[in-house]
Amino acid sequence: MKMTAVTVAVLALGLAACQDNAPDNAVSTENTIETEAAADTNGATNDADASADNALDMAGNAIDNAGEAVDNAADAVADSADNATN
Repeated sequence: MKMTAVTVAVLALGLAACQDNAPDNAVSTENTIETEAAADTNGATNDADASADNALDMAGNAIDNAGEAVDNAADAVADSADNATN
């Protein structure tokens, strides 16, 4: 009889320990989704920032190259004038 009482008590305690964690799990899942969404957003923002920086660098390089081309053309004209007079 004592063994049955102990077994019943152990089972009762075991069942009491098995509580429904669904609300906690739902909150955890929601937090995970929000965290992943934030990480995706941050990644996309960083990619966009890097792309914008690269585009600005490329535009600056194109302007520099155009300025050099103008300088080279002016030098070529000057050289042609010098060669024509020599």
